[in-house]
Amino acid sequence: MSNHLYTSCDAQFTSAADPSLWGQLCFTPEAAPRAKRQALYTPEEKRRRDETPWTLVQGILAPLQFLVFLISLGLVARYLATGEGLWLATASVVLKTTLLYAIMITGSIWERIVFGRYLFAAAFFWEDVFSMLVIALHTAYLAAIIGHIGSAQQQMLLVLAAYAAYAINATQFLLKLRAARLQEQAMARASAERAS
Repeated sequence: MSNHLYTSCDAQFTSAADPSLWGQLCFTPEAAPRAKRQALYTPEEKRRRDETPWTLVQGILAPLQFLVFLISLGLVARYLATGEGLWLATASVVLKTTLLYAIMITGSIWERIVFGRYLFAAAFFWEDVFSMLVIALHTAYLAAIIGHIGSAQQQMLLVLAAYAAYAINATQFLLKLRAARLQEQAMARASAERAS
């Protein structure tokens, strides 16, 4: 990002605690000292995050789900464009949905350990809210294929809606994690400067 964007962002007083997309894009370590910031994790929450094995589980499941998403998206697009490969496309969506359920269940356990509640902890409130839409759309697809609701093409269009919501949700989490990393780096530099 350019310095101009940083300046514009500073004018908005955005931070890592800002749940909006703009706030996540705008938070930088350089801007941190200029406004009151709330850390994504308290020191105790950070300790619990680093100690729980569920952090590793999330670190494995998230990129795995994203890889399956990319492959499945290609298969769905192929079916919609050519009418071929319905079985493969359907199987890939079912696998993607299974991974989504797995990451949501284990993520809830992780959130309970780190923040003390299974869902809607303040640090990830809007990400969790949007995750509910993602789960609802994926579940609606499963209901459609099990209940033979709609044509195969209509079902695949529902998949595209679910995948669009998933992509937005994944971006939310990536931006939040980036903001947390930048904030921790800024705090570490500030601590080193005070010590020197």
